[in-house]
Amino acid sequence: MLSATDQLSPTIAVGGATGEVGGRVARLLAERGVAQRLIVRDASRAPSLPRAEVAVVGGYEDAAGMRAALQGVDAFLLVPGHETADRVTAHRAAVQAAAEGGAGRIVQLSFAGAAPDATFTYARDHWATEQDVRASGLPWTIARMNFYLDVLPHFVLPSGDLAGPAGDGRVAAIARDDVAAALAELLVGGGHAGKAYELTGAEALTFSEIAVTMARQSGRTVTYLRETVDEAYASRAHYEATDVEREGWVTTYTAVAAGELAHVSSDVLQLTGREPQTLTQWLAAHPLALAHVDTLG
Repeated sequence: MLSATDQLSPTIAVGGATGEVGGRVARLLAERGVAQRLIVRDASRAPSLPRAEVAVVGGYEDAAGMRAALQGVDAFLLVPGHETADRVTAHRAAVQAAAEGGAGRIVQLSFAGAAPDATFTYARDHWATEQDVRASGLPWTIARMNFYLDVLPHFVLPSGDLAGPAGDGRVAAIARDDVAAALAELLVGGGHAGKAYELTGAEALTFSEIAVTMARQSGRTVTYLRETVDEAYASRAHYEATDVEREGWVTTYTAVAAGELAHVSSDVLQLTGREPQTLTQWLAAHPLALAHVDTLG
């Protein structure tokens, strides 16, 4: 954390800076020499970056803390909070704090297919937050990410089964590195106010194709196991999780089955100047991603 004599006037506030996406964005901004304020719950977990100061808050719902953290910043990156039943309320408090704190604009990380009736339950939360962002009175930019490509290997069980009720639907999954790169451009670049972007991978794959690609790249047996919705809930019943989390897990797959995550956009290429990674490329760069699968092919 910067001392009082060294403090800068941050231009960008990064929400969730200790998380996977927020942390990536913060590091990219630091590489570009951008002054920033890292919004975190725990200062000990905040990344140590040049030209960055740390603001500790009690979560997005901490109205006073968030107002102070967002005081006078040029832009606020609203990275989604934890998947809880009151997440929309917490996001709403953060948006209000940005307006009251005098933030210049909001860049919101939302989700593909965000809508009040989206199949994926979390996408409904993202839609509700989009409405709050649009109504905030601040210039806004919305980036709707698809499912995380680099999380897919974690869905594979040690047995090699990739199980879920996705049917033959396709998902244009995107690596978190590519999401972060696009967000960094939206934060430092101009001309994005009032626009919504679709952050997707370069291809849309079925889960059968995902399993085949994983098997080919890892040398392990990976098989897509088609579940019914009831089977999906039953197979996940033993995990310690809330009903909200379980429903989110299952509706990830049913949203794919419904075709709501199949759209492939060129927005990442246009924003960053490079194509997003394919699953094959990402697996080649991360050869141990499926090391937990113990059935050799």
